[in-house]
Amino acid sequence: MINTRRGLLAATVFSSPLWAPALAQAQNAEIGTAARPIRIGATAGPHSQVMEKVKEIAARDGLHLRVTEFRDYIQPNAALAAGDLDANSYQHEPFLNQAVRDRRLPLVSVGKTLIFPMGLYSKRHRAIADVPNGGRIAIPNDPTNGGRGLVLLAQHGAFTLRPGADYSATVADITANPRRLRIVELEAAQLPRALEEVEAATINTNFAIPAGLNPVRDAIALESSDSPYANLIAVHRDNQNAPWVRRLVAAYQNQEIKDFVQATFQGAVVPAF
Repeated sequence: MINTRRGLLAATVFSSPLWAPALAQAQNAEIGTAARPIRIGATAGPHSQVMEKVKEIAARDGLHLRVTEFRDYIQPNAALAAGDLDANSYQHEPFLNQAVRDRRLPLVSVGKTLIFPMGLYSKRHRAIADVPNGGRIAIPNDPTNGGRGLVLLAQHGAFTLRPGADYSATVADITANPRRLRIVELEAAQLPRALEEVEAATINTNFAIPAGLNPVRDAIALESSDSPYANLIAVHRDNQNAPWVRRLVAAYQNQEIKDFVQATFQGAVVPAF
């Protein structure tokens, strides 16, 4: 089973030799079969919801998936690199590229999935302009989504960033902050709960929706639907040309998934394929 809190995947070990033939058969089976389903990780919320639908579609083509939910942004890549997963679906390309560079992970993108426009939310204010001088605004503490939050805030007048600032921006790139707004960096999954304690927070849509926040209705500022942060399916680089990978991507990138996303999320999540 998977302990997502600690990010460890623990396999049950059977001491009885009666289990050995079945275990060996499963290990030697072709990936994507009933005996050896594709082990795919997704963060809880929209990513896992959509992947469960993909699982249904893939099954009609004889491709078997096993979906595991995670509640952070680090462990799905660690598990994939370690071989405890065959694929994951939860991150955009800048995040994957940063993880590959920083941790030397042998992972590659094999297909685009969804765009989750980041939104700014507040329990106290209806616009960024209403945030008082010295107010605290929370952003994700991971390198790419933190910069993404800063860019969103700058685009809506919270402060000024250096020219050309992008998702790699940090608080050190703030060049003018006349209202002395204070940036608080928190784990992305914790941001919805932090809304009670800060003036506002930039929250990824995959964490906003499970918390009851509708980006279209509730965000006081929102990225445009042409956001460059398209999410993707990632696999180990040794598997990128495997037949099961092509079948997995095809099961995801089809009209039935587009219709499901539109009906389920009503514009808050946008297909990127």
